[in-house]
Amino acid sequence: MGKLQRFDIAFSDNKVVYSPGELISGTVSVVLNSPLPFKAIKVNCAGSCGVSNKMNETNWTVEEQYFSSTLTMAEKGSLPPGEHCYPFRFPLPVSCPTSFEGPFGRIEYRIRATIDTPRFAKDYKTQKAFYVLNLLNLNEIPDIEQPNTVSTSKKFSYLLVKTGTLTLTAGSDLRGYTPGQVIKLSAAVHNKSGKDSSSILASLIQKVTYKSKRSIYDLRTIAEVEGAGVKGGKNAEWREQIIVPPLPQSTIRSCTLIQIDYFLQVSLKSPEILVTLPIYIGNIAINSLPVTPSRPVRPAPLAPASATVTPTAPPAELACGTDRVEIPTKSHSQQQSSSQPAAFSPSAFSYAPGLSFPETRADCEEGGSTGPLFCVSTGATVPYYSEGAVTPTPTAGPLILPPEYSSWNYPSEPPPSYEESCSRAPRD
Repeated sequence: MGKLQRFDIAFSDNKVVYSPGELISGTVSVVLNSPLPFKAIKVNCAGSCGVSNKMNETNWTVEEQYFSSTLTMAEKGSLPPGEHCYPFRFPLPVSCPTSFEGPFGRIEYRIRATIDTPRFAKDYKTQKAFYVLNLLNLNEIPDIEQPNTVSTSKKFSYLLVKTGTLTLTAGSDLRGYTPGQVIKLSAAVHNKSGKDSSSILASLIQKVTYKSKRSIYDLRTIAEVEGAGVKGGKNAEWREQIIVPPLPQSTIRSCTLIQIDYFLQVSLKSPEILVTLPIYIGNIAINSLPVTPSRPVRPAPLAPASATVTPTAPPAELACGTDRVEIPTKSHSQQQSSSQPAAFSPSAFSYAPGLSFPETRADCEEGGSTGPLFCVSTGATVPYYSEGAVTPTPTAGPLILPPEYSSWNYPSEPPPSYEESCSRAPRD
């Protein structure tokens, strides 16, 4: 650097994650080996969001700025050789959205220091990122504690000849979860036909919407579990669990360019039938738990043919048998081949000041029984934490890392909304 040996920024107590309304402080250090004339030494604190139509592009198509504050630390003079420290303090606005980084946009915060030098001399700049976590309290979401159930029916057919109807009902114990919690998923398949159905598949899906000149939908499968098919004439039940990894929270408040949604999708390929359950991922868990949390949540009973049709319980034909069978699970993306469960990483479930955030996915290799349970990065710059310590609940089988975010469709249509899924009429 010539005259400048060191020019860097340090946050107080090495803290890098802050809450909206909090005071961010630190020092700018300058080390010189010879005098350095300057016009001004300034420090700027800023937060902004940018979205692009191209993947991994930083020339944003649209931007929005949340705040930008500048302090002048020194004016026109000459810095003698040696070390010089300039303290700074900036209050963060109470409306700051949570930090986020994705392939088509990001919400970022940084401190930037500048030494403006006389004309024709080189200016010096340095910057350091910090992160904002705006907690999402699931208890503030209307009807969050209500049961989450949806049902639909589909006709089997072969060579234009109808062979019967299949009814799929799926539900989850809650409508909102925090990282480390377990989604208790239940499904009922009523196969009133002479044909066997295909395997049943349940997926936890993340949809990120980037809003620029045209909306871009980035769909990613977070976890996936597959169950066996249901034989003709059988009434079967399926219960499984999906553990929620560290994920960006739903509904980034105060941001108009990036929207995050999560869905539980349960489907069969034959007949082609699908239901979608919207859920929320937050930081503060729901206080009002189900009345009997130790018991698996059963789907709502199917309405008889004479009953009034409602969005979550379409009419169903009379059962061809009252016996219920259990659907065995064939595969689980969070289940490892060995019998030893993966170790839990305590830092994956709680937040503490001064945490360092690796920017690589070195811990995301499948099958590492001694590594942390979750990847430290989930398509974003920093992991996302729940408030306080969370005790993870193991599922029926050992768990490992969720699948890599390697498949995305661009452009892609979003999953159907809750209303669309409920009102989708069976094909005749």
